[in-house]
Amino acid sequence: MKWYGRVLKKYADFTGRARRKEYWTFVLINMFIAVLLVLIDITYQTMVLYYLYTIAIIIPSIAVCVRRLHDTGKSGVYILVSFIPLVGSIIMLILLATEGDHGSNKYGPDPKGSNF
Repeated sequence: MKWYGRVLKKYADFTGRARRKEYWTFVLINMFIAVLLVLIDITYQTMVLYYLYTIAIIIPSIAVCVRRLHDTGKSGVYILVSFIPLVGSIIMLILLATEGDHGSNKYGPDPKGSNF
């Protein structure tokens, strides 16, 4: 939950870098919460909770994705690659799973704290 909370504290911060652990922990917890809300909404035959959560979490989701791309030395504009049919999702998965740059890059210091 520490990493999830860290992303929410940086709600609309598109600057800096996010390490893989921060991004993927956020994604995992986000998916768990979404599934839980869908199950609750199905019970009450509505999708209100899920949609409200999705709207509330869209900006921090994009922000952490941009910071993750920054960690690999890529511009946040690379997030638009995900709109390419079929291959865009695969390319984004590879970019988001790639190890970040060691040491500082033009987007900031290494979030792991090591400076090679």
